[in-house]
Amino acid sequence: MKFAQLAFVFRRVLKSLRELLWTHALTSGTMAMTLFIFGGFLLIQENLHGMLRGWGSQIQIFAYLENNVSQADLQSLLEQIRSYPEVEGVRFVSKAEAWENFKKTLGSQSGILEGLPPDILPSSLEIALKKPHRHRVSVTSLSQRIRGMKGISEVEYPEEWIEKLSLLVLGVQWAKWILGGFLFVATLLIVGSTVKLAILARKDEIEIMQLVGAPAGLIKAPFVLEGMIQGIVGASLSLLFLWLLFLFLRYHLPSSLGIFPSRDQLQFLDSGGISLLIFLGWMLGASGSLFSLRRFLKTW
Repeated sequence: MKFAQLAFVFRRVLKSLRELLWTHALTSGTMAMTLFIFGGFLLIQENLHGMLRGWGSQIQIFAYLENNVSQADLQSLLEQIRSYPEVEGVRFVSKAEAWENFKKTLGSQSGILEGLPPDILPSSLEIALKKPHRHRVSVTSLSQRIRGMKGISEVEYPEEWIEKLSLLVLGVQWAKWILGGFLFVATLLIVGSTVKLAILARKDEIEIMQLVGAPAGLIKAPFVLEGMIQGIVGASLSLLFLWLLFLFLRYHLPSSLGIFPSRDQLQFLDSGGISLLIFLGWMLGASGSLFSLRRFLKTW
């Protein structure tokens, strides 16, 4: 495209933005709402993945000992468990330590334990796993082996919570694309309606350009560029609102619900998520414009 044609395109875009400012603003706002909802799912997914990674790094197996385990049997258990390739370390927790940990967990409500004997809780082994083995199959296999050892009364590990969180992450991923797909289609129709209004406002001008032999690309370029601008503005607005939502959750959600041990663990979208939202906004604007232009220019 020549310089004169580029100058013409930009003049037409600036004129349209001035004359149809509120129409363009409404379209950008609609795209911002769509991208905000989609970005919200991305934000939830990112933090659920972070929780899953954090919990995965803390996965331990708790093996509770029988009351009559001798010191020799305990040492044999420790040596046997340490010899397993999945095990990173083993720590013995006595009855007294288990009692103190339980009291600390209850905090100000520890008074309800008055009258109970300190040795009511069983001693146990806390078994930490190596990073490559912190998954369900490996944890289940090792737990079954430990459960069959002499002196072990019960074995527990957070399998149920890990599985539920994994399913939740998968559900968010599917909901993101299914709901996002419906919203994108609706937004395309709205963008297309905006382009129709702009085309009708310039109907005489477009007909004259077609009569004098103006190339189709020159006629379409201003509308497509307007759609791209609307999409980028909408994506920028959605990122701004997501950032404000993130700041609100970072300083209020952890303190009220206790989901994260530290509010610093909440993470905003990474560069890939931000780039995806901007690209989707750009694509929505350009696609809606091209779709509407193709239909209207064929009828003239």
